[in-house]
Amino acid sequence: MAKQSWSDVIKSAKKTALINDGKRKIHYLFADGKEMAEEYDVKTDELIVRKWRHKNTLGVQSSWQVEVGEPFHLTAPLDSDVIKENCSNPVFMRKDTKNSFQWRIRNLPYPRDVFSVSVEPPERCIIIKTSNKKYYKKFSIPDLDRSQLPLQSSALSFTHANNTLIISYKKPKDVLSLETELLKELKNLKGAAEGDADCKAQ
Repeated sequence: MAKQSWSDVIKSAKKTALINDGKRKIHYLFADGKEMAEEYDVKTDELIVRKWRHKNTLGVQSSWQVEVGEPFHLTAPLDSDVIKENCSNPVFMRKDTKNSFQWRIRNLPYPRDVFSVSVEPPERCIIIKTSNKKYYKKFSIPDLDRSQLPLQSSALSFTHANNTLIISYKKPKDVLSLETELLKELKNLKGAAEGDADCKAQ
């Protein structure tokens, strides 16, 4: 039996919508039991958050893993010792634009020419290096992995300003088409208002 495409998987997922605080919140339940939650800005349709969770072999629910948006640990209390200790450490997060996947790494106070950002197609990842050997990061693009699309060096670019490295990867046409199609469906879901327990599911 052929493996189901990501396009078919996400279209067939059970979806529940909630409109709250200027955000369109969507919960997805997939056939394999995995869950995905997304938040979109109602006015701009910008994806603000995407996170995942699943049940382990014992049926225990895992904690949410953030794919897009602020990492959970950044929302810890300001008086947390952990936050104080690590406030100057690099902070890696993804914040997409309409046409690009985008990652921001804060607290990198080095000149732009120190950074090297490259695509490694065989490993299906992007690698960040610094010539002063102060920072190294390897990460994948889950969206491309789910759709089984190749990584292209020509789609990658980066800039550096205010101690923040910003890496952009131009979204392939297939991804843009799927996002546009999915957004139309999400907008047609009858989103319940805050406090309304009867979210419309599809």
